[in-house]
Amino acid sequence: MPSLYTIVFATTVSSIALIATPLVNAKSKAFCLTAKNAVKLAFFMSLPSLFIFMFQGQMDSSMNMKWFNLGITNLSLTTQFDMYTIIFLPVAFLVTWSILEFSLWYMQIDPNIEQFFKYLLIFLLAMVILVCAGNLLLLFVGWEGVGIMSFLLIGWYHARSDAATAALQAVLYNRLGDIGFLLALCWLMKNTQSVELPHILSTSPQTILLIGFITAAASKSAQFGFHPWLASAMEGPTPVSALLHSSTMVVAGIFLLIRVHPLLSHNSTALTTCLCLGALSTFFAAAYALAQNDIKKIIAYSTSSQLGLMMVAIGLDLPYLAFFHISTHAFFKAMLFLCSGLIIHSVNDEQDIRKMGGLQHALPMTTTCLSIGSLALMGTPFLAAFYSKDAIIEATSTSNINSMALLLTLVATAFTAVYSLRLIYFTSMMHARMSPVLLCDENDSRVLNPLARLAAGTITAGLLISNTTLSNYPLTHSMPTYMKLTALIITVVAFAIAYDLAKVFWTTPPVNYGAKKYDPLFLNQVMHRPSSDTAFNLAWYLVTHLTESVLMKKLGPNYVEVSQLQPTKIIRLTQTAQIKAYLSVLLITLISVALVL
Repeated sequence: MPSLYTIVFATTVSSIALIATPLVNAKSKAFCLTAKNAVKLAFFMSLPSLFIFMFQGQMDSSMNMKWFNLGITNLSLTTQFDMYTIIFLPVAFLVTWSILEFSLWYMQIDPNIEQFFKYLLIFLLAMVILVCAGNLLLLFVGWEGVGIMSFLLIGWYHARSDAATAALQAVLYNRLGDIGFLLALCWLMKNTQSVELPHILSTSPQTILLIGFITAAASKSAQFGFHPWLASAMEGPTPVSALLHSSTMVVAGIFLLIRVHPLLSHNSTALTTCLCLGALSTFFAAAYALAQNDIKKIIAYSTSSQLGLMMVAIGLDLPYLAFFHISTHAFFKAMLFLCSGLIIHSVNDEQDIRKMGGLQHALPMTTTCLSIGSLALMGTPFLAAFYSKDAIIEATSTSNINSMALLLTLVATAFTAVYSLRLIYFTSMMHARMSPVLLCDENDSRVLNPLARLAAGTITAGLLISNTTLSNYPLTHSMPTYMKLTALIITVVAFAIAYDLAKVFWTTPPVNYGAKKYDPLFLNQVMHRPSSDTAFNLAWYLVTHLTESVLMKKLGPNYVEVSQLQPTKIIRLTQTAQIKAYLSVLLITLISVALVL
């Protein structure tokens, strides 16, 4: 009988191979259905590994295949199937299966739907490679894979200048993080002669190495300073936003830090950097979400806020809580995006929530799922995010951290309740504000089934995953009651205040008061203009000063002067002002001519 390790390894590899199979025959007529069914089968194939892990506890297996030898180091393709891989893969497959099924309906009139599905499959495959990587080389392959596929998918409607700009912005911001990743990779190859994770994690960390990893994670996971690309990425189709924000691109940075966490835990500077960066990110993004009226941008900034919370967990030296929040967040975030896509389609491509309302009558299933997702996002008890988000905030309250990080995290928690209720209120409740002749129709199994699956995951995933990943963190079991209830009390108070504010603002006309102050593009100007101005001024200096000096002086008047000086000196030697010399030259010339003739 094969060992449990062999079963885990075989089922996991089989589920990954199933995803890649449809790509072999990407031009077939039934490619979209084949791709959806392949991911569905991959999900069921990955479940035995999960069940074995749940009943057996810690499970870890790996595979190593040598690639080529560089002399001082061997580059190999190493895979690693541990707790994080075994739990994450079923979550990613279930979410992607739901998104692909939804895409069959959402993209049905797109002439290039096969290519769209091919891109989504490669996107998922790149993320799977990243999660299963056992060394930094293979992880970098997956890292670059999700980066380039996000560029292609965000710019799907590339004929629109906004979409093309958003795709370029995403890839440029990620280039900055790739510099940090490559810095860390090259440093490790030079100083440790290995890129294998077990070997790296056994070395003593250098701060410059960890700063490289943190920079890479901050750009990929849209932390403060690198966050503008995440909201701009809403220019892509809704299924792209759902996949990008739930279980692929944006969690790649946090996953990298989870992988290298043993290095971070020995360096207080790196942990403090992660903590402060995460607290600032979660607060800043939640504050921006309050001022947004675009339904997709509200959900996008909520993603950025939750990623900040995951970074706080990394900074607290609790990577398993960050991973727990990644797993629960995937369900309700994908569901929120699918609901928003259905609503946008139903109200004639309108994305402003102030022009919606009353949709609980027209789209009951969609608005119910939107409400469940928003309630999960704000940490309502016994929904998915309650178990992970509450655990992070409890751990924050009992840790020896700076008070500002704790305060920012708690304020961001309150803001989450405010913008979540505002989203529910303006889209679902009260009376309709859109055209009465619109045809709202959600009676399609390709829409209802994905939403039902994700809603079930949103309700049950937190409890299921908490029983397998949450190790005993003793301080949270002995906390005073008032500290234990801090997050819940803040959420309830914010919810009550937000309900009153929503009722007030529902009756006021939609006027953009000080819109420029809260416009996310304002930050783009602050960050992008200095860099472009500096580049233009430097180019101007080079052209006007350096080029002028080189061309005008070296090849201009100075060159003419130097080149004519020698001939002038030679001619001056013949000008003696003596008549005898001139007559002698004339005589010699005449004799020479006579002899020649």
